[in-house]
Amino acid sequence: MSTFLGFPTRRGAKPLPDGGTHQGAPGTTAGPGWADDVPHPDAPLRWGATFPEAAKQALGNTQLRRNLAHATSTIRAKRAAVVGEVPDWEELRDAGSTIKAHVMSDLPHLLEELERNVTARGGVVHWARDAAEANRIVTDLVKATGETEVVKVKSMVTQEIGLNEALSEEGIAAFETDLAELIVQLADDMPSHILVPAIHRNRSEIREIFLERMGDAPPDLTDAPRELAMAARAHLRRKFLSAKVAISGANFAVADTGTLAVVESEGNGRMCLTLPETLITVMGIEKLIPTYQDLEVFMALLPRSSTGERMNPYTSLWTGVTPGDGPQEFHLVLLDNGRSKALADDVGRAALHCIRCSACLNVCPVYERVGGHAYGSVYPGPIGAVLTPQLTGSTGRSDPNNSLPYASTLCGACYDVCPVKIDIPSLLVHLRAREVDQDRGRPTAWGAAMKAASFVMATPGRFELAEKAGGVTRVLGGSKGRITSLPFPGSKWTDARDLPVLPRQSFREWWADEHATPEAPPSPASPETTGDAR
Repeated sequence: MSTFLGFPTRRGAKPLPDGGTHQGAPGTTAGPGWADDVPHPDAPLRWGATFPEAAKQALGNTQLRRNLAHATSTIRAKRAAVVGEVPDWEELRDAGSTIKAHVMSDLPHLLEELERNVTARGGVVHWARDAAEANRIVTDLVKATGETEVVKVKSMVTQEIGLNEALSEEGIAAFETDLAELIVQLADDMPSHILVPAIHRNRSEIREIFLERMGDAPPDLTDAPRELAMAARAHLRRKFLSAKVAISGANFAVADTGTLAVVESEGNGRMCLTLPETLITVMGIEKLIPTYQDLEVFMALLPRSSTGERMNPYTSLWTGVTPGDGPQEFHLVLLDNGRSKALADDVGRAALHCIRCSACLNVCPVYERVGGHAYGSVYPGPIGAVLTPQLTGSTGRSDPNNSLPYASTLCGACYDVCPVKIDIPSLLVHLRAREVDQDRGRPTAWGAAMKAASFVMATPGRFELAEKAGGVTRVLGGSKGRITSLPFPGSKWTDARDLPVLPRQSFREWWADEHATPEAPPSPASPETTGDAR
């Protein structure tokens, strides 16, 4: 039996044969991909494209940019208001960061403690090395109940492994119950935000999706938010009342009690976690916290950072199985899927501290302009740019994930808002350096350009000559003051952005003018020079 983190896999579950990779969700090591041909900006982005390719297409979608700008600015303002109310916010951030660092340093022992406590309280723990194994475990558990439908609580990790697709292949229908996830599912779309998966859709678009895809939507449905919510509520209520099996993720798992926690804003999670007879929770192994008391810190950090609320409207906690109350069969699937590899990197492991609040997405100038689909992963934005390459690994220079660490301006806004103080800019630089090291010795156009720049900047004389030669840019830029088109290879730059011309006076020239030594005035004439004999 194989292991991860030193533990045998699938403990508490019957042994299952190993299998190949599942064609799961984008962002896993193997994904289904959207259409290969993308004719216009409004078409779905092609999974497998590099970030620059996908971002260029997304930038052409003006409706997407309007939707994102409105939504992220609203969330930013709400977050700033509620964070400003907390006098010890920075101390809370420090506490959250310290707890997560402790978890990463002692993860194997904490996982064993969690398993003992879940098992002691009537739950069954399963261990999954990768997406294929996790999907097979969950599929077999559902099939063992004889059910062909399941309801789901919003879960990033089940999207990561492509669970819905795996269930569908076995004839099991999975119904998303989170409103935004329902919108995405009905539209055959993909999530574009950690907290608000349908952030790229506006009310009019949602109305059209409901009328076209939700069979029981009222024919006179308008795009009023209340009407849209009520239509979804009526649609989902029938699923809640009939479902025998539910699948969830977990925001936190408490090692010393075996307690699982899900926080949400709509009540759909509460329905899924209490009404069905069987509950299956899929959780990334990094979601642990050591003690029940540690929940206090994260219950203060998470809602303010994510939804801009003082507390979560619904916080559901459950510990194993309680006779006569809630699901009578509980399974916990602990997923690795690349997390052990990230944990082995002393620098990169900080990405595993993430509590999925999405604050970094809402302040990122890159995300606000291109949206989540451009990242080609279920984890978009700054945290996705550091987490996805580590979870999936690199398959070489052509791997689209190699471009993700460059999907940032390194402005530092993501670090400023992260509730657990993940230094995302430093992680991005770390992954960039790792990618460069992998490419060392392999000639690339970027490498050639950097070597040329290094040669020019190596001596003051060469740099000064380059400055003088740069005067030609003022001729090319003309009255506009910028160059909009250059022949290859310069076109690789001007195809995406304008090139500003160099100023008429360089810094060197300005410095020389400002600090020039004034000429000394002539000294008074002496008798020797005038011939005066006095």
